[in-house]
Amino acid sequence: MASNTSKTARASVRAGQAGQGGALSVLGEFKYLIPLNGGKHAYVRNLTNGKTVHVRTDSDAFVEEVRQLAGAGHAAKIRAEISGLATAFPGDGWDTAEKRLVEAGVFTA
Repeated sequence: MASNTSKTARASVRAGQAGQGGALSVLGEFKYLIPLNGGKHAYVRNLTNGKTVHVRTDSDAFVEEVRQLAGAGHAAKIRAEISGLATAFPGDGWDTAEKRLVEAGVFTA
């Protein structure tokens, strides 16, 4: 089976799911963002197309990936996840990333 995601991305996703007790059974457990490099980069896991994209968190590509997920009805979960990352890793700039997404109108209806 061919895959459009890198070997590193797949390994990171598997590692993130290791603590979840097996198969993903509830969408609420799905992690959309996998932080990398002190919050400078992240893997964005897109449930709508099945792809995991590696992006800089200060890039337009990050905004567009999150916008696509928010448009598919995942805005509240993503925003809660970003807030959780900002709390867990206060020096990694997740509060700035959230502010940038809000200013870009990603979370508005």
